[in-house]
Amino acid sequence: MLLAAEKGDITTIIGGIAPDWGPFGSLGNEARVMIQVVMAFAIILCLAIAIWGAAKQRIGATALRDTFSAEQGKGLIIAGLTGVFIIGSLGTVFTIVYGMAV
Repeated sequence: MLLAAEKGDITTIIGGIAPDWGPFGSLGNEARVMIQVVMAFAIILCLAIAIWGAAKQRIGATALRDTFSAEQGKGLIIAGLTGVFIIGSLGTVFTIVYGMAV
């Protein structure tokens, strides 16, 4: 009577279900680096938008007493941080979608 599975380790399980870069697995190292650079640049740009929004909100709310500028700053903060979240989670989303398709 056999009560357990054959001997193996966790790398057998993980290696069988974890895709290597998902749909980008056939790309070369240079292409992977370029994708990482583009994503890093986009995250930095979104953080810059959020910082600009924070400055605009602060200046509009206190120094100029401009409520429109303060509201516009809030919108920029939300847009910048949302962009950072979306770009930061793209790798996870691609891996999940690719794993479900396989």
